[in-house]
Amino acid sequence: MSRKLLSSTAAALVLGTGAYADAPSVAVDIAPLHSLVARVMDGVGSPELVIPAGASPHEHTLRPSEAAALENADVVFWMGEDLTPWLEDAVETLADDASVTALLEVDGTVLLDFRENALFEAHDHGDHDDHGHEDHAEAKHDDHDHDDHGHEDHAEAKHDDHDHDDHGHEDHAEAKHDDHDHDDHGHEDHAEAKHDDHDHDDHGHGDHAEAKHDDHDHDDHGHEDHAEAKHDDHDHDDHGHEDHAGHEGHAHGAHDPHAWLSPDNAATWLNVIAAELSAVDPDNAGAYFANAAAGREELEALKTEISATLAPAAGKSFIVFHDAYQYFENDFDFPASGAISLGDAADPSPARIAEIQARVRDEGVDCVLAEPQFNPGLVATVLDGTDAATGVLDPLGSTLEPGPELYPTLLRNLAGVLADCL
Repeated sequence: MSRKLLSSTAAALVLGTGAYADAPSVAVDIAPLHSLVARVMDGVGSPELVIPAGASPHEHTLRPSEAAALENADVVFWMGEDLTPWLEDAVETLADDASVTALLEVDGTVLLDFRENALFEAHDHGDHDDHGHEDHAEAKHDDHDHDDHGHEDHAEAKHDDHDHDDHGHEDHAEAKHDDHDHDDHGHEDHAEAKHDDHDHDDHGHGDHAEAKHDDHDHDDHGHEDHAEAKHDDHDHDDHGHEDHAGHEGHAHGAHDPHAWLSPDNAATWLNVIAAELSAVDPDNAGAYFANAAAGREELEALKTEISATLAPAAGKSFIVFHDAYQYFENDFDFPASGAISLGDAADPSPARIAEIQARVRDEGVDCVLAEPQFNPGLVATVLDGTDAATGVLDPLGSTLEPGPELYPTLLRNLAGVLADCL
């Protein structure tokens, strides 16, 4: 048993908290994921929530108590750096002797591409990326290969000039980026850097550091001055920005990080959570896996319930505040028409707002949704002069009590608000 586990055990006994004496100390980054962990730990212990439910995970400063939760943890679950790049250093330094799991990186997680456009077409959810392909290196890919997750031998893969996540920026080369923009994780020399399996959007490559790439065969990780580098039209992680410079300074990866809004992903994660907890606390493995199995059954019933709630509103059109909901849209075949802000919650440009206003006005959008964490004035601007209804979607459950019931209640609330507004 680790030193931190022993100290937490002693504290529980002295304070009489009612926690199991051998329950590990567990820290979780956001409330929906915390809820899933709490469901697996039900009857054994309770995890600590690092980021308060009312705070935006895209930008938050750790308080001392939140940092302490990481420092004291035996186990850490977080979504990953695509959602909270600012948290990566804290996890690495404060929880250096803990078991750490980034849920966006585990096998079986379905990932959707980050959407840049303000307006969506029906069923435009990007490409699925299901981690865990065993032999990707030998596969033949078309021009839009999918970020190479789970390849056993990336160095031997044969790529053509377009095989590096090139999605069509009109003017990326002149854009000014900080060290983390365009999937850039701050490595000064990617060729020589020592990375673990999850350090750069490159999961499971046998020997990436020694791989020989031509000028087009990489995602440009770690260039200190990408804006001044000389690239041809295809030499950078290009995701279809019409004006990438318009949101400079906002870091996001290739994938939409809001994957918890897929109950199918949540069901996958329940087993992963149970396995990670059991590795640290084998005495309670039976309870963890039993809770995970019960949680998956509950999620299946919840999916049926939500589908029935949404059915009367099928075919209606709605605009969301920021592009956080495509996993929910995908699981329930309930597509949005657009988003006021990008998925990283960057402030929208005037041109983007104008696009959304035109769609609401000209195409008779039925509903425009706000969020409790962000500026309601932008929604009022979009609604001005239209007959569209409005409501508030909360992808984090900011008004809900953290715990096992938060996650299913969160999804029910999303479905209920959409059905009522539409």
